[in-house]
Amino acid sequence: MTLVPEEPCQCPDCQRFYREHDRLIREFPTLRKQQELNWAALQSFRTLCGRVLEDLQKQYGSTGSDDPDSIKGSDLIEDSSDSIREAIAELENINAHLFSIEALMERIFDVKVPEEVEQKFQEFAGELAPDPLNVDRLRLNRLLHQTPDLPDRN
Repeated sequence: MTLVPEEPCQCPDCQRFYREHDRLIREFPTLRKQQELNWAALQSFRTLCGRVLEDLQKQYGSTGSDDPDSIKGSDLIEDSSDSIREAIAELENINAHLFSIEALMERIFDVKVPEEVEQKFQEFAGELAPDPLNVDRLRLNRLLHQTPDLPDRN
């Protein structure tokens, strides 16, 4: 059994994720806004991924062709071509998954909640991701970091 660390990871990637996570909760604190945000994110991902895939298929679609004019002399070009073919296959898989996710997410839009439930979303959003620049939050963070009797996290 592995132990989960008490403190969140402090690596730059995780820190960026935590900031983005909290920002999305603060800026989209209701069920409806989260639905719209996630739908827009999915659609933008599909659009961009689909366009790149389409372009790669046009450019490299004849990989392994019998075209005598195709350049095959260099191992570097063959390696590049192989990696592009692999990337095309992966992007095709991603697109298939995105279509599946889209079908599932359509069900999310069937859910409508009363205003009092939307208020609960906003209430919890404030607790889960308070404004990091809020004066009270900054003061509390400074106090916590100066408190000598906090348990040692090592």
